[in-house]
Amino acid sequence: MEQDSGAPYPDNLEQAADQQSDKPISLTRRRFSQIATVLVASLTLPAASTALAAVASVKGVRLWRSPEKTRLVFDMSSGVEHKVFPLSNPPKVVIDLENTRLPSSLDGLKLGDTPIKGIRKAVRNKTGVRIVLDLKKDVNPRSFVLKPNATYGHRLVVDLVDKAVAATQTRKPEPVNKNRDVIIAIDAGHGGEDPGAVGHRGAREKDVVLAISREVAALFEKSSGFKPVLVRTGDYYISLRERTRIARRKNADVFISIHADAFNRTAANGSSVFTLSERGASSEEARWLANKENNSDLIGGEDGISLGDKDDVLASVLLDLSMTDSQSRSQRIGSQVLGQLGRVNRLHKKKVEQAAFAVLKNPDIPSLLIETGFITNPTEASKLVTKAHQRKLARAIHSGVRDFFLKNPPAGTLIASNRSSSGAGSSYKVKSGDTLSGIASRHNVSLSRLLSHNSLSTRDTLRVGQVIRIP
Repeated sequence: MEQDSGAPYPDNLEQAADQQSDKPISLTRRRFSQIATVLVASLTLPAASTALAAVASVKGVRLWRSPEKTRLVFDMSSGVEHKVFPLSNPPKVVIDLENTRLPSSLDGLKLGDTPIKGIRKAVRNKTGVRIVLDLKKDVNPRSFVLKPNATYGHRLVVDLVDKAVAATQTRKPEPVNKNRDVIIAIDAGHGGEDPGAVGHRGAREKDVVLAISREVAALFEKSSGFKPVLVRTGDYYISLRERTRIARRKNADVFISIHADAFNRTAANGSSVFTLSERGASSEEARWLANKENNSDLIGGEDGISLGDKDDVLASVLLDLSMTDSQSRSQRIGSQVLGQLGRVNRLHKKKVEQAAFAVLKNPDIPSLLIETGFITNPTEASKLVTKAHQRKLARAIHSGVRDFFLKNPPAGTLIASNRSSSGAGSSYKVKSGDTLSGIASRHNVSLSRLLSHNSLSTRDTLRVGQVIRIP
């Protein structure tokens, strides 16, 4: 292809060549120079179009509030270079996005319970975007990008960590009181950015398990000698590591993680109870569920923990020693819960299963993961979203855990003190208005144990003056 001899770019190339050689430029050399120029120009075209294609767009913005931070999630069309920094007087956080378009509106975000007063945006350096968060108070901003996964595409995550929280990240456990309550940490799986499994008619695991967890907590609030702690109280994400930290800070006597999971076969159904296994899963479903739950941090945007991260020999020995009692108690509590669940729902397996769930890695706290049912099963999903079935499941979980601790109260608890002072084999004389369940609750024993100890059933009628033996 011939070039116009008046074109400046080829002429400049020829001049440069003349300066390097005292030989006259032949027609062949001139032709070669022109072809080379065309090739160079054509090679730059893909680079230019690639640069244009690399312009990112903000497809949407989501906001979550947790007790310790506010999270902004920018859904991006591709990866993005960014800078995030705070300013003071008045407080604000600036988010600069390079080579980005912002077609999405930021007006629909609910800022009421967040430290954000308002959000402004403007074009920056012609090709970028600057977003300014006007704040009610100073925060510590943190940011990171997330690659696409099965649930979401590219994301930029900006966390606004409350200053009071940032200053107390290494908080010590709460002081332990004499004759304390048995503390039950109740963890509703997933939340916020991570919906968990999505099942029949769009039922979301995070919503179902939070409702069940609240029911369990309400039952323990009414149980003398027990104190519930909800690990997640609303629709926000907590990393797997932080869930166990919360339980430890509250001096929990047991950690219960409640789920309503899925399987790749919709026929899978029934409730299950899992405890930690570092050596492998006890079934195909256990292995599949563990892999899925452990990927939760990849969706929520936090660093997960690996069950094989203890390389140091001494650390491994100490971990094994500390977990021996914890795993034994986990199995025993799990058996009690599984038995109660079997009264209100079909069991997926009739024994406590084991799998490498990262959230169960609590060396010093007995820990259970309860699958209340499979949300991908249409029949179970339709029940899991109802308040009546949620309450049945909650009562089963409460009864199983409560029965165990009434028989095996931790030292220093009110229940242990009452058992010691009353002594084994004490009795109670029935008064007008008494019920078997009321007598059981008053003496911190389970109704089933009281009935068995006295060879009674729920159909039996109490008589005033009747003597009931307290186990």
